[in-house]
Amino acid sequence: MELAGAADIQKLGDLAAESGIHRVSMLAWRDLDDPEAGGSEVHASMVASLWAEAGLEVTMRTSFAAGRPQMSWRDGYRVIRKAGRYMVFPRAAFSEMMGWHGARDALVEIWNGMPFFSPVWAQGPRVVWLHHVHKQMWQMTLSPKLAGVGNSIESRIAPPLYRFTPIITLSKSSKEELVEDLNFNPKRISVVPPGIHPRFSPGGQKSPHPVVVAVGRLVPVKRFDMLVEALVALKERQPDLEAVIVGEGYCRDELESQIHQASAEEWISLPGHIDDAAVVDLYRRAWTVTSASMREGFGMTLTEAAACGTPAVATRISGHTDAVIENRSGLLVENREELTDALDRVIRDTDLRERLATGALEYASQLTWGATARGTLEVLAAEAIRRRGRR
Repeated sequence: MELAGAADIQKLGDLAAESGIHRVSMLAWRDLDDPEAGGSEVHASMVASLWAEAGLEVTMRTSFAAGRPQMSWRDGYRVIRKAGRYMVFPRAAFSEMMGWHGARDALVEIWNGMPFFSPVWAQGPRVVWLHHVHKQMWQMTLSPKLAGVGNSIESRIAPPLYRFTPIITLSKSSKEELVEDLNFNPKRISVVPPGIHPRFSPGGQKSPHPVVVAVGRLVPVKRFDMLVEALVALKERQPDLEAVIVGEGYCRDELESQIHQASAEEWISLPGHIDDAAVVDLYRRAWTVTSASMREGFGMTLTEAAACGTPAVATRISGHTDAVIENRSGLLVENREELTDALDRVIRDTDLRERLATGALEYASQLTWGATARGTLEVLAAEAIRRRGRR
């Protein structure tokens, strides 16, 4: 399936030529082949592949991924995987500064918690993708000392260095966070929503019994433990309930133990990583998709399910408030009790569920990767033209 039509690809090529951009370097913490890859990595890969299709030479520099070669090609762009989780930041920055991987016309830095500090060392046009502020995520994933360092870098040390850098984020609510929490100038921030792959589409039949689906990395910030609690409470109201939590992560053992203690193994399943076709089939069969996440840049799994005609019930956080149009494509909640109640309401009320499903399809139809690739390149091209004019 094509991510974008010929006209969209032509527009990307024309825009790149007009701005003098031919070779683009991307700096990322992880790439799509990493076992812990998530929405940020999908976003980077989709944009990179469309830019490559339009004729740009794209190189993504990222950290080592187990079982993957140091250099490979994916969908027309080059991936270089070197250094570990922490050393990738100084090593990638030094490699780019020295030009070891070839010349570039522009740079894209993906600031995923820890920045690469490109304003300190990078010359030429550059933009930063910053999906959301990490805040409590530092304490949830690192030791207290490292969490304090990460939080200080994100909230106090790095933002002043990026005050003149164009920032691209995925949602209006995330932009508000960047302005309020990191004191960025709102005029320097552009909102470019992520797209949805064409494979996510309506089809098949809904399950004859209620099925609730959640997809994501099994890590603390996703709060799958809270979701399991909500599902166990929901089971008392919906005896035929089935729940599927798709994904891998280091919280898997804890979740398995929690599900076992609740005697819920027969109706809550953890299939791990499944292929794209299986995910699409699951979205199509589900009565609703759900997320109890604490922080998101957008909530791409919710819009993917929406494109399959499945409404969402999710926490009211930045990112989710853009991925879910409240009372039109899904429902938003504040806590575990509201999550149980909202899931129960969607399951019980057929008219509500069908209305939300229609709204979900309508909203999802507006989100394409062609538009995302073009909107992102427009920001980078504008910066290149501005710098050229200044010279």
